Amino acid sequence: MTAVNYRVQSGSALFLGAVLDEGGCNFAVHCPNADSVKLCLFSEKDEEQIAIIDMPAKTGKVWHCYVEGIQAGQLYGYRTSGADHDASGSRFLPEKLLIDPYAKALSRPMFWDAKLYAGDSQKMVAKSVVVANSGKQERPAKPNTPLDHTILYEAHVKGMTAQHPDVPTKLQGTYLGMCQPCIIEHLKDLGISAVQLMPVAAFMPEPYITNKGLTNYWGYNPINYFSPEPRYVIDDAIAEFKTMVDCYHEAGIEIILDVVFNHTAEGGLDGPVLSFKGLDNSSFYLFERNEYGAIDYNKFVNNSGCGNSVNTAFPYVLKMVMDALRYWVQEMGVDGFRFDLAASLGRDPYEFSALSGFFRTIRQDPVLIGCKLIAEPWDIGHGGYRLGQFPSNWLECNDKYRDTVRAFWRGDKGTTSDFATRLLGSRDVFPKESRSILTSVNNVSYHDGFTLQDMVSYQERHNEANGEQNRDGHGHNLSANYGVEGPTTDTDIIAMREQQKRNLFTTLLLSQGIPHVLGGDELSRTQQGNNNAYCQDNPISWLDWNLDENKRQFLAFCQHVINIRKESVLLHHLQLRDDNFDLSHNVAKIYWYRPDGARKLEDDWHDPDNQCFAVELRGEEYETGETTEHWLIVFNASDHDVQFNCPTYVPNQRWKLTLDTRYADLRKQPEVVVQNCYKQASNSICLFNAI
Repeated sequence: MTAVNYRVQSGSALFLGAVLDEGGCNFAVHCPNADSVKLCLFSEKDEEQIAIIDMPAKTGKVWHCYVEGIQAGQLYGYRTSGADHDASGSRFLPEKLLIDPYAKALSRPMFWDAKLYAGDSQKMVAKSVVVANSGKQERPAKPNTPLDHTILYEAHVKGMTAQHPDVPTKLQGTYLGMCQPCIIEHLKDLGISAVQLMPVAAFMPEPYITNKGLTNYWGYNPINYFSPEPRYVIDDAIAEFKTMVDCYHEAGIEIILDVVFNHTAEGGLDGPVLSFKGLDNSSFYLFERNEYGAIDYNKFVNNSGCGNSVNTAFPYVLKMVMDALRYWVQEMGVDGFRFDLAASLGRDPYEFSALSGFFRTIRQDPVLIGCKLIAEPWDIGHGGYRLGQFPSNWLECNDKYRDTVRAFWRGDKGTTSDFATRLLGSRDVFPKESRSILTSVNNVSYHDGFTLQDMVSYQERHNEANGEQNRDGHGHNLSANYGVEGPTTDTDIIAMREQQKRNLFTTLLLSQGIPHVLGGDELSRTQQGNNNAYCQDNPISWLDWNLDENKRQFLAFCQHVINIRKESVLLHHLQLRDDNFDLSHNVAKIYWYRPDGARKLEDDWHDPDNQCFAVELRGEEYETGETTEHWLIVFNASDHDVQFNCPTYVPNQRWKLTLDTRYADLRKQPEVVVQNCYKQASNSICLFNAI
């Protein structure tokens, strides 16, 4: 196969990837140690190889050429040749077709197939696609939602729409399905400000999970950082993704992407060569050092648990990551990112530092400066747990919040003090003055764990469907079943489960920080006790939109509690006088109370049997003596009712009941005004407003 039909020039090394102009396309790829790099062109219809072009020019570490006559839609890939030595870490295998790391689209989804990968891998590997220049586009303005008004909703593109009866069948499980009016209206009615999408960059399920007849449904196994995942595409990946983003922006909802820059689908030493390994393996990944300090290229560092670790400290890799982030913001229009295993990004290259090159680079970037940055602040490597140690412009997923809130409502003794700390922004983790009170991304459920419904329905994980003898997933779930493991018809157990769901959800929305809602929790979604459904691309993972009366009541409850938070300043952003992170303050006093109405003393916090308490949030006072806002929140995690004596700020102080989680049906919550005492139900929260 020759390139007789193409006129080839040297081109430019300035811009990596495939850059189209009126006359053709410039191709440039980072591959410093190869002896030769071949550009392979393929037909669009059947992906047959139609030309092989020896790239004629190399500038520094970049091979490049300009091919006349190339048009948008052209499929391509690379092959590399050179010394393939373990000692230098090179993995040049000419028979392996390589995806362009800067490809903006792929021809199709990637699936592992050992037979097609053997020998020449071009039949298995998706082709990179030359995309047209977008030019100037008129797009809706970004919402730019302030942090204190942010409510996150974690969703999976396919799972959100795969079973929705009002999404056209053709669009179910796609970007266009995700932006159907019924989906957006549901989120608006719920009160969501930002949708955090699970990975939408192109990925490939791991060989071991593919060999079991399952798949990587979640998508945390990337093969490219620029291309939208083709599984969710009808025809045009870029156009459809942009349409989705624009529809959400028109509705005032932001799009946050879950990005995976800590590892790739190429795995460890025995993993496939798909892209990065075949171009610059020794620089793209981290390798262990032997006892003499020399790098051992046969031992990949595995801070991710997925076989390899991306070396974001290396200049080219750092540039690629930053280029990808800017591309998703500028070209695709997203509003921020949640970084999977973000501690890996702070390794420079082996040890974590809040002053790492990645953190410094992203902080000074004019495109990314206004984006929301959310860290999963750990990885599984040495010294990988880094909660509270990220730079001040980052938000951090707070597992301490999750575990404490679950334990408190499960009835675990001795958790009250820690629960109170989590309620007011986890200032032991995110100290005043150096970190905002909004830093903590609070959650009681996440994609990797029990759903809210399963948290109150299962004592143990039930992951048998994953084919790993129920050994995968978390064993420490801090969950309870309240008498029966899994589904039941016992009305008392059902009522208790529903009440505990209301308690957990209300706590989440009344806590300082950014609330993170797992998509489907508001619909009482179950995964049948599976707390690691990463490989379940089926109704176990998909949202079920068929709601019975209990589910409808809980959905209405979630909408109501979110609205309470949004309408109050103090409930979504306390600004304290003794916190100089900013100069504003809106709180006059915060007091903690025992059930007898006395203020809590230090010994009260250490009483393991003390599971009932209240917090009073008194806003700034006017000259008239009135306050801007004045709330009393009473928590009772004990299994018995408690007679609670309400505090008296002024003579004849009265408290109006705003919310009581004992009531499943909001319409049955009575109009109550309390002056002295209130009988606080077991396992409940009451929210009072001073009048």
